[in-house]
Amino acid sequence: MQQARRKFIQIVPLAGAALLAGRASAQTMVDEKDAQAASLGYVADATRANKSKFPKYSAGQQCSNCALYTGKAADAAGPCGIFPGKQVAAKGWCSAWTKKA
Repeated sequence: MQQARRKFIQIVPLAGAALLAGRASAQTMVDEKDAQAASLGYVADATRANKSKFPKYSAGQQCSNCALYTGKAADAAGPCGIFPGKQVAAKGWCSAWTKKA
């Protein structure tokens, strides 16, 4: 019984550290140079969107008003369904932008 308790006490800190590490990685920002981000034309500042390569872009479109953005509108960054486990800049843009309903 004591041996099982000792093993449990040894495992708990490791499990907690693993959870924290997972939470920290979920806060990672999308890198514009990431292959998926680059193919979608993601930029952290929507005003820098490549308008010749992505003519769908129009002024006012940004991640915070996209249907795929699940962060709060007032946040500087938030999660996006296109980039699981990462965050996008609220003022960013990519070609997957879809107007919120």
